[in-house]
Amino acid sequence: MTLTADPVRRSGTPIVEPGLPVAGLTAGLCAVLAAASLAGGRWGLAVALTVAQGLTAVGWFRLHGMWPARQGIAAVALAGVVADLAVLGAGAVGLLGALGTYLVAVLVWQTFRPSDPAERFYALTVLASGVVLAGLEASLLLGGHTPAALLAVAVAVLLAATPAPAAVAVAAALLLGATAGVLAGGPPVQAVLVTVGALVGRRVASYDFPSRFVHFTAGVVLPVAVAAPLAWIGSALPL
Repeated sequence: MTLTADPVRRSGTPIVEPGLPVAGLTAGLCAVLAAASLAGGRWGLAVALTVAQGLTAVGWFRLHGMWPARQGIAAVALAGVVADLAVLGAGAVGLLGALGTYLVAVLVWQTFRPSDPAERFYALTVLASGVVLAGLEASLLLGGHTPAALLAVAVAVLLAATPAPAAVAVAAALLLGATAGVLAGGPPVQAVLVTVGALVGRRVASYDFPSRFVHFTAGVVLPVAVAAPLAWIGSALPL
């Protein structure tokens, strides 16, 4: 994995919003995942999730300025697949066990990889966080009311990308995203949690002068990736 520094000195806010076309792609991804869940159950959703997890791997490394980083991207994408299979085979225990084992393997790999110590630590940080992010997307397989949660994510991201003032757009996204999730049959706490998670993921993809490539990878998938474990938690809470 190689680090690439941007030689151009920039000024002003480092936040660059992904925009409405990216939000539309996020909504499309949510629709694909929801359709896969309704048509094929957990196995159908798991197949569709591999696409989102691969996109997460690409976008996460590019967002952090590491490119092409082919080994790291492959490792994160594989972590997502391993997590999916672990969930299908052993549920939540399988997910935690797979993530723990995979993180230990990543730590050993990066510790003994010949490279500059500073670069090695940065690569380890990005790789480990990417593994957790892609792996936790598999928690979407554990939660209930998945289509409702995905609808809340789609509505929230679309509304947040409208040209209204930022405070108004975020407020509308929170309110109407959660409302859409509840109207679709999801528990209120789940709808609220995934709506917040979607907006957090979108914000992360907006940070540090991201390129259009970052927007069309990380910007598309991070709202879903951050919301996935919250959908699981929200569906399990007795509220």
